[in-house]
Amino acid sequence: MAAEALVFIGIGLFILLIMACAVSSMVLWIWMIIDCAQRKFKEDNEKVVWILLLVFLGVIGAIVYYFVVKRKK
Repeated sequence: MAAEALVFIGIGLFILLIMACAVSSMVLWIWMIIDCAQRKFKEDNEKVVWILLLVFLGVIGAIVYYFVVKRKK
């Protein structure tokens, strides 16, 4: 009986961890889209390309944008 309770607790914690990762990823993605929309680029085409990459690549695009553009400045 106690082993079953531990399994349920473990599953619950795993689900909470997955949900926290999903929410964090979504927040990062939205934050990078907002940053890109507000940032002044040398050319307007560069902004359009980054926004399209962020929208279509999702979290992967947000991570790339963070390290290529946001962290550089």
